[in-house]
Amino acid sequence: MLVSRNWLADHLDLSGLSNSEFDDILTFAGVEVEGISEQGVSTDSVVVARIVQTEQHPNADRLSVTQVDAGEGELRQIVCGAKNYKVGDKVPCALPGAELPGGFTIGETVMRKVESRGMLCSAVELGLGTDHSGLMILPSEWETGKPLHQFVENDTIFEIEVTPNRPDLLSHHGMAREVAALTGRNLKTPEIPSAKLAPAGASLNLEDQETCPFYTAVHIKNVTVGESPDWLKSRLEAIGLRPINNVVDLTNFVLHELGQPLHAFDASKVNGGIRVRYAGEGEEFSALDEETYTLTATDCVISDQSGSALALGGVMGGEESGVTESTRDVILESAWFDPPSIRRTARRLNLHSDSSYRFERGVDPQGVLKASALAAKLIAELTGGTTEEPTLCAGEAPTLAGTVTLDPARLQQLVGGAVSMEDANQSLKRLGLTPCGDDQWQVPSYRLDLQRHIDLAEEVVRVAGLDSIPARNLSSTAIPTTVDARYDLELDLKKQLAALGFYETQTIKLIAENQLRDALPLRPLHEGDIIRVSLPLSEDHSVMRPSLAPSLLSTASRNVRQGAKAVRFFETGRCFRNAGGGKAPDLEMDALGILLGGSSQPDFWESLQDTASDAFTLKGVIETILPDAQVQLVSTQPGNFLQAAQVLANGKTIGSFAQLSPSRGRELDLEFPVYLAELDLTRVCDLRGGGSRVVELPQFPGSSRDASMEVPVDLANAEIEKSIRKLNEPLLVSFGCFDVFRDSSGQKLTADRKSVAYSFNYRAADRTLKSDEVDAAHQKVLQHLENALPISYR
Repeated sequence: MLVSRNWLADHLDLSGLSNSEFDDILTFAGVEVEGISEQGVSTDSVVVARIVQTEQHPNADRLSVTQVDAGEGELRQIVCGAKNYKVGDKVPCALPGAELPGGFTIGETVMRKVESRGMLCSAVELGLGTDHSGLMILPSEWETGKPLHQFVENDTIFEIEVTPNRPDLLSHHGMAREVAALTGRNLKTPEIPSAKLAPAGASLNLEDQETCPFYTAVHIKNVTVGESPDWLKSRLEAIGLRPINNVVDLTNFVLHELGQPLHAFDASKVNGGIRVRYAGEGEEFSALDEETYTLTATDCVISDQSGSALALGGVMGGEESGVTESTRDVILESAWFDPPSIRRTARRLNLHSDSSYRFERGVDPQGVLKASALAAKLIAELTGGTTEEPTLCAGEAPTLAGTVTLDPARLQQLVGGAVSMEDANQSLKRLGLTPCGDDQWQVPSYRLDLQRHIDLAEEVVRVAGLDSIPARNLSSTAIPTTVDARYDLELDLKKQLAALGFYETQTIKLIAENQLRDALPLRPLHEGDIIRVSLPLSEDHSVMRPSLAPSLLSTASRNVRQGAKAVRFFETGRCFRNAGGGKAPDLEMDALGILLGGSSQPDFWESLQDTASDAFTLKGVIETILPDAQVQLVSTQPGNFLQAAQVLANGKTIGSFAQLSPSRGRELDLEFPVYLAELDLTRVCDLRGGGSRVVELPQFPGSSRDASMEVPVDLANAEIEKSIRKLNEPLLVSFGCFDVFRDSSGQKLTADRKSVAYSFNYRAADRTLKSDEVDAAHQKVLQHLENALPISYR
């Protein structure tokens, strides 16, 4: 909202209050000032000048060379492009060195080989209006050579962000009321005549009382519609409004003066009387913006008795019923509309106006008649018309404000005794509240946001100023809980994954139906396990996610389409499913999803070859975040993936692993292999434990032995590792597979067999092992494998 300082000064004395102080007062009271701009010129270098002579520019068809008298004793030559002046007119002249709004400095120059010593200005160039069609023609009685600011009032415009709960600030009177309360200055009461009221008869029929509980109309006859006076135009132009005619301009003036939207109808275009009704389903309405809108039965329409729509209630007037220069009689509307109804209509039609902006937030119900009376008085004065009394009223202004209790004990606890109850009471009175006794306060009709004790306490602190409240440390130490410990574990996990080169994603918990094929749940999904949204906002948000994998794949696809050559993402979040096919309560489980694909290292100049991430890269990541667990991948049915496995830690399942199928990867523009893992976050945190531990480095050397064995081609590595761990040989500290050989031709090795080579490391914690001890332990391991599995040694 734009607020004019000059306009604001009509309501309270702003002397001694600088613009920066004004900014600070509002900002620290919770009313944000987004910008401050100056209108007009304060420099002495912009003067009143008289055009003495003008002739065509010798080298430019659209320019003229003028000789002007700027009160300097000699004529000044200025090249001008405007055509709306004549010899003898007085115009603003910016002398060399003058700084105009926007930081533009005037200098002497040569234009098409003709010297120009200054600039003749339009109103918009001086920040004095919106007219840029030509020079600003000044009154002939203004003295030549005098600075323009002696005749033209400068102004400061504040751009203020008004929060939705403070519609009372959407007017100059409301803003002045706020500043007066914050500064202790006296607020001037607008001179508003009292209106004679009469109940509505046949000429005013209120049918839609849900959207419009209160409607008033006053008839003003014999008006002369024409140009508005300068004071009115300057007020509107200061806040960016274009003057139209004196009647329309006055309705806009009262809107920004008091915050109550008004509308004026040409009475000759109203057939019979006013009807406030619901729109017909599919009814078309032609608005002032020259667009046609299709209405529904929930919209409120202002029409005449014949049913012709005159306005869309609370939103915008009609194209055919507006006031023009031929208008002689006016019907002035002032009403109160239900905020949710107006908001619904304006948003559905994407039709917004200054009126709907205020009605959506809620205007003062008690201000309807005041605004009507002020506007009727001004219209009668400026147009020469007469007001036909009384004002017709239909319905009643709703009473929305009540009483609120201010608890003195709670207030003092909040402010630490920095604000006395006497000062608190005085602050509330300055804000317009009335004491009712027993700490009860009557809230004014324009402050519907005040509903609880804490609302009043906040107002007291705003008026007193936050700087006046002493800083205190009232916090106490809380004993750490399991929730705190779990949070710390998850945070450490995220930090470690970030250190490994992964980026955290945060996605919403709803996915599309067609994304279910990408799900990688900890347990297989059945049809009854899926939780679908009954009334989804869109097809993309129709299913509660049973897995994090669909969102991770969507994120990876989006990044690759933006040029990423590798993807490394993780996400922690909640997944949802029905239990037992929908026959038991829904289950919610926290999961950790990890995705990687593409190059395993960033590009740099010394790279000899591109090393792509593979399944073992992801397994290594899992082993890194679970350093104290034995991690295994056990193959399972792949389903929609190329390959899949269960993730085991210390022999217990903690999640699932999969490689995306190439066909699905092409659909997502993922041209490289993509690997995913989804782990039970609770089990991961349990395995990581409560903190880091340090293991002493071995003091004695170890010894290694290798073994090459032939095994069936379908024997999984996990089975071999499981068998070795089952032996639990105390001297065996580590082992691993370092070579696998297959010969599909059967020449070197039968096709149903494969050769696997393992390395075994032995060490004792208290001594250096002798060769005999290592050999004995090694033979024990080999014998155990031969007995447990179909293995033969080479």
